[in-house]
This record gives sequence, structure tokens and C-alpha cells, in this order.
Amino acid sequence: MNRENTSLWNQIEGNWKQLSGEVRKTWGWLTDDEIEEIRGRRDTLVGKIQEHYGIAQEQANRRIDEWAQNLKF
Repeated sequence: MNRENTSLWNQIEGNWKQLSGEVRKTWGWLTDDEIEEIRGRRDTLVGKIQEHYGIAQEQANRRIDEWAQNLKF
């Protein structure tokens, strides 16, 4: 992850509770408990998306990057 992405992800992690609605809209198969468990940790989100959607890590990362770039803070 480059410096810009690291900074963005730090914002996401810090605002995770406020972003949980966006997470639910984007990845509806994640449960409330899982969203709470993720707590903004990117690696945990990647794993949960892989698990629920049956996709490769690279594809999960790509989807997360697209989602993160479209967030409004």
C-alpha cells in the first residue's frame, strides 16, 4: 500500500463506526458482528470479503480500493 492509500486507510479506520452503513451497503453479506469485528482493519475486511463472496485476495483488494476511493469524508 502506498503512502496515499495508507493515509486514506487511516481515515477509514478512524471513522469506521460512521462508515459502517457504507460497508453494509457495499458488502451486504457481512453481518453487524463481522463489521464490528473488522473495526477498520483492512486485512480483516479483505478476509471477510473473500470468505463471503468467494473471490481471490487480489480481487477483494481491488474492490476495497475502489470503495475507499469513492468515500466522502
